[in-house]
Amino acid sequence: MINTTELFLAAEGESQNPLLPQWYDIIWSLVAFAVVLFVFWKYVVPRYQKVLDERRETIEGGIERAEAAQAEANASLQAYREQLAGAREEAAQIREEARTQGTQIISDMKAQATTESDRIIANGAAQLAAQRQQVVSELRGDVGRLSVDLAEKLVAAELSDEAKQAGTVDRFLAELDDVADETAK
Repeated sequence: MINTTELFLAAEGESQNPLLPQWYDIIWSLVAFAVVLFVFWKYVVPRYQKVLDERRETIEGGIERAEAAQAEANASLQAYREQLAGAREEAAQIREEARTQGTQIISDMKAQATTESDRIIANGAAQLAAQRQQVVSELRGDVGRLSVDLAEKLVAAELSDEAKQAGTVDRFLAELDDVADETAK
């Protein structure tokens, strides 16, 4: 059995630092590192770069599309505002035309009503004149007949007595009232 002390002494006899690896370890590590670096550089980095480029293009394309969509939305908003302003102006014109037409219609209706009123008044006046003429002719006939009746009564009665005269006048007035009542019916 080997003594630990002997191993320790044998290890101390060597002049190499235990923290530094052997030269063959360094070479094999460099070869492995170079192979891994070559594989990484040849296959992994291009794919990683491709993915990064695609993401950058996607992001930039998304930003460009968003800016284009924003510009289109602003243009649509502006067009909508212009249409709205045009519609408001058109509505104002329509309202003004309606007011003008309403005023014209009112004045036409007033003129028509005035004409109709004048026509009705003229017809009423003509009817009234015709009725007046008829009443006058009837009254003339009635007054003539009453005058004849009165003259007959006056001639038949004695005119010298005042009491008889008053009775004759009262009788005449009563007969006139009876005739007026009959014509009113």
